[in-house]
Amino acid sequence: MSIADPVAVREHLLAAAAAGHPLTYSELLARLGHPFTRPRMRALCKTLAAVDDAAQADGEPELAVLVVRQSDGLPGQGWWTGSWEKHRFTGDWTGPDARLLIDRLQRQAFRYWQERAPG
Repeated sequence: MSIADPVAVREHLLAAAAAGHPLTYSELLARLGHPFTRPRMRALCKTLAAVDDAAQADGEPELAVLVVRQSDGLPGQGWWTGSWEKHRFTGDWTGPDARLLIDRLQRQAFRYWQERAPG
């Protein structure tokens, strides 16, 4: 699957949201059939932004927040710089304040998609 395919990326994010767990960049790339490299991760981040733009247009919670670094379970720099205007977060991109914001946004996505999951 193509890293640049927002439909494919969204499907994986919806499955993660319905299951109630985030994905690391490596996990998402592997599910798309690609090994982790920094250039692939950067390409994926562009697609994640497109997925979130579409979600926002449809009144849905953001999904890119579900993609996190393996090291600390937080989104990478691209997410923080791309979403600053929306969240007005001015703290460090690591640490307890960042964790509080990410946990809140992830819970919103989990709750929203778990309520809509077939079953």
